[in-house]
Amino acid sequence: MSTLVTPFTDRRMAEIVEKVQNGIRLNLEDGIYLYETDDILTLGQLANEANLRKNGKKVYFIENMSLYFTNVCEARCAFCNFRKDQGEDGSYTLSGQEMIDYVEQHIHPGVREFHIVGGHNNHVPFQYYVDSLKALNEKYPHVTLKAYTAAEIDFFTRISGLSIKEVLQELQKAGLQSLTGGGAEILSDEYRKKMRVTKANVDRYLEVHRTAHNLGMKTHTTMLYGSVESYQDRIEHMLQIRELQDETNGFMVFIPLSMQPKSKNANIMRRNSAYEDLKTIAISRLMLDNIDHVKAYFINIGPQLTQVALTFGASDVHGTIVREQISHAAGALTPAGLTRKELIWLVKGAGRIPVERDTFYNEIEVFE
Repeated sequence: MSTLVTPFTDRRMAEIVEKVQNGIRLNLEDGIYLYETDDILTLGQLANEANLRKNGKKVYFIENMSLYFTNVCEARCAFCNFRKDQGEDGSYTLSGQEMIDYVEQHIHPGVREFHIVGGHNNHVPFQYYVDSLKALNEKYPHVTLKAYTAAEIDFFTRISGLSIKEVLQELQKAGLQSLTGGGAEILSDEYRKKMRVTKANVDRYLEVHRTAHNLGMKTHTTMLYGSVESYQDRIEHMLQIRELQDETNGFMVFIPLSMQPKSKNANIMRRNSAYEDLKTIAISRLMLDNIDHVKAYFINIGPQLTQVALTFGASDVHGTIVREQISHAAGALTPAGLTRKELIWLVKGAGRIPVERDTFYNEIEVFE
């Protein structure tokens, strides 16, 4: 396959096409240009070509459940509608047994992964977070524990007095096998100040993942886009992730997360456009040449746009989820989960081959 360069493709885009096709890395200026261009079809073709070289027509999904032990959080990020103060109406902190009771009501035999994130609850000790994983691991030893963000790990170091490595090792003993990608937001300390992100700074986010990789863990990473950041901020975010991946080769997937408004009644002008979402997925695929997968997260962009994203560089559609809460607390209008059959239909409807995977992208079943 070769990207179509037409008389309407400007010189700058043609140069980028040539770089990608010859395996030459894109730089900061290339990434900013790709955000600024209106040639979205050439951009999409180029990202599709890059993805097909890596993954062919296979698109991955997993049967998983999202679990949230607590929504009590000391942080007050400007974009978050999930957090609560201790004692506030709607706040909760579940015990291991309470979570098991919830899981028992919703789990089915195909679930392979628990995706666990939550608030930075400083009203409970670090041992609470260890015991939470231990309870799940003992009850469901066949289900992978993908738990906590790098920001949560940094928070655990503060409430425990342990180092990043020691925190991760204690959680590994309890059953932790992979970290979620959240907490990255935009990897810019200026952005974090503007958005009141008082949790882990840029260096700490990267150091948590570096440490996890050095302990043998494969992890996920994200970018939350669509608020006050510039195009340059987004590309610099990707470049920092790419640099760490060069060092450790520990990231399995990059997940662009489209910012959700604070109200479900927010009009379309308060939401990222489909155009912006597709561009971001395609640019992610082109900039992050050393990460195998880019995820189209249907929770944030919707199932139909997710299908289109599969020809714009995405090779993963996440999973069944069962009941997502964080994006929906912030105004997402999408389904809180999809069934296995729906995910297979979604991928086939885009002319791709659905592949059920485990947390580490080992193939479970291919649906030709």
